Amino acid sequence: MVANAWWDRESQKMVTCTSDASAKNMGYAGMSVKGGDSAVRMLLPSFAEELKYQTGGASRVVTVSLKARAAITMAGHKGDSVTWVDTSNGAWETSSVYGAMPFVEEYAKKHPVSEDYGKTWALSLPASLYWYDEKALGAAQVEGWTPGFPHPLRGKEGSSGADQAYFEQWAASPFADTALTKLAEAEVGALGLGKSGGTDFLGVSYSSVDYVGHTFGPRSWEIQDVLVRLDKDLGELLKYLDENVGRGKYVVALSADHGVAPIPMDMEKTGVDAGILSLPEVKEKIEKTLEGLNYPKPAVARMAGNDIYFSPGVAEKLKQDAAAMRAVEDAMLTIPGVAAVYSADEVGAGNPSLQEPRKAFSYSYFPGRSGDLFVLQRPYWLTDSSAEGSKRNSGTGHGTPYYYDQHVPVLLMGYGIRSGDYFERVTPADITPTLGALCGVTLASRDGRVLGEALLAVRQK
Repeated sequence: MVANAWWDRESQKMVTCTSDASAKNMGYAGMSVKGGDSAVRMLLPSFAEELKYQTGGASRVVTVSLKARAAITMAGHKGDSVTWVDTSNGAWETSSVYGAMPFVEEYAKKHPVSEDYGKTWALSLPASLYWYDEKALGAAQVEGWTPGFPHPLRGKEGSSGADQAYFEQWAASPFADTALTKLAEAEVGALGLGKSGGTDFLGVSYSSVDYVGHTFGPRSWEIQDVLVRLDKDLGELLKYLDENVGRGKYVVALSADHGVAPIPMDMEKTGVDAGILSLPEVKEKIEKTLEGLNYPKPAVARMAGNDIYFSPGVAEKLKQDAAAMRAVEDAMLTIPGVAAVYSADEVGAGNPSLQEPRKAFSYSYFPGRSGDLFVLQRPYWLTDSSAEGSKRNSGTGHGTPYYYDQHVPVLLMGYGIRSGDYFERVTPADITPTLGALCGVTLASRDGRVLGEALLAVRQK
């Protein structure tokens, strides 16, 4: 699972990490949805799957998110209830691989995404408590919203009801997190999670933080307020679990999949070297270099994030042509914003002695799915795939080995957790083996370690 999507060399097209031609998505409450998604591209079982297998099926697996890729990858190949939202039309949906659940159908009918239409996202705290400026510099604007608060959820100007613009506004607002919380509570109650013969799994991926962070950046009032409101939603969910499962009878792990880069315009205001690395410019530089060396055009089949995929036969030829490969790398290094260029051979060897940032690329490398070359932008630079002269996204992104992209929280609480602050180096990959130790689950494979220092039942190493 090297990315949200990658270039499939066999079909010569982009594929998402959960796309499955043999699956069919199903909308709740009579809503129409498209496509098919499952965990078919996951090559190992998820923790939730291992939990279900090793309890003889007694454990129930429930996941919810706005995003298919979040709900599905938390559940894995098997799940009792796996639900996400089609943010183009507000449909709650699942996949034929998992099957529809009657209580989710009931929830979707009673609580359609459109029920928040007409609400306004206003600050939840006094303005004096927020950092930075009200209007984040360079913030990409959601259609129908102006810079600064408040943000109405009314869709496209002049529309008479919920439309696609409204659903995008909703996804980028705290109201979506509240809806996920309410659905999670409904699932716990309907399935009696925590009261079965095995340890049950509830996974909630709160997607709005990601949408808001991308759109408005880490120095915006929007990201601060959505986190304040998420804190309240988490408090509501934990209160519900205390009352319906029992305080001390469940364990909570909270983390994030990535950090976020500051908006380059924000950084430029402070005098820091920052900017936008144009991926079309990188591609054109590669094409011109190889065309002069008698390589076919197009030499590059696709650029996806930091991954560069060559057309069939080009990568193999370059491996035998050190001078041409060096010419490509040298040409790319002349482009403003490029910090380094790595080949698949350089990051794919699994060498633990690799230095950052090359090691960070190696963690995400998988043969056949990852690119042939990897371009690394300078700190505080973003990559952008917009064609020259077109309007680019003025928000921000992630996906680099720099600390602002890597720094995320890892919080544990509840059953078996030793209260305290711990300062050892940890990663989100440590969560799964730690939960496995608490539940007595043996994992097929693991990248992280058991955080024994934070557990009551596991002796510190």
